[in-house]
Amino acid sequence: MSETTETKMLRKSVQVDGEAASYLTVERDGPPVLLLHGTYWSRVWLPVLGRLAEAGFRPIAVDLPGLGRSGGELTPETATVPALAGWVTRFVSALGVSGPIALAGHDIGGAIAQRLLVHELLEVSRFALVNSVTYDSWPVPSVARFRDPEVVAATTGAEILDARRHTVTGALAGAATEPLVAEYLDPWTDARVRRSWMALAGAADSRYTLELTPALQRSTTPKLLVWGEDDAFQKVEYAERFAAEIPHTTLLRIPDAGHIPTENAPERIGRALAEFFLA
Repeated sequence: MSETTETKMLRKSVQVDGEAASYLTVERDGPPVLLLHGTYWSRVWLPVLGRLAEAGFRPIAVDLPGLGRSGGELTPETATVPALAGWVTRFVSALGVSGPIALAGHDIGGAIAQRLLVHELLEVSRFALVNSVTYDSWPVPSVARFRDPEVVAATTGAEILDARRHTVTGALAGAATEPLVAEYLDPWTDARVRRSWMALAGAADSRYTLELTPALQRSTTPKLLVWGEDDAFQKVEYAERFAAEIPHTTLLRIPDAGHIPTENAPERIGRALAEFFLA
């Protein structure tokens, strides 16, 4: 990321459903690129925002409600993929964005993105997934356990922070340093965010992606998969299956990268996304 672009990086907010929806952006004129996170927050997209902006785009990496720097608090009802897809459409409307939009999703944000595409909730020009949930690849056991209300009730803040530290460290793979892990963990020092995260985990359900498969197979929207090959959470075999079964899909494998490959290969991924969205 160039120094010039970095100085333009902004965190802004807009009101959605009466709460502040926070997002990272590089303010410039250009076609919008909407970037969705899952069980992390908008920080996963920071390494590629500059490259997208340099390519002429207006990148928008939003924090879902109750997560990251956004206000509000998720509940089991508002944390489902359909509910969050609806929230994203209201966020886009609040920004005043209209017309075609490039869309990318990471982790559970990829499930939200798939729903937005298939149900035409947004006019999606090009579509990318980065180490996303697909098919029945989710929820992983560490997330699925929060479907049990007794587990949620018994889980302390310290336990959540310890578990997230372990998960984030693994997800960052070779990029993990103590300062970077601490930066990723910072939102979870807020009890409201911890409760929202447990609601998101508890609402995780693979039927939300499985039911989209037939429509994805009919979709003519160009699709790019970017995958850290060493991801222990969303294995590359799922990306290979998606690329084989879903037309108009290209798979870019990132070696020596984990679940958050944007931190392992920011220049390569930023360039690949920019070139794909420009094509």
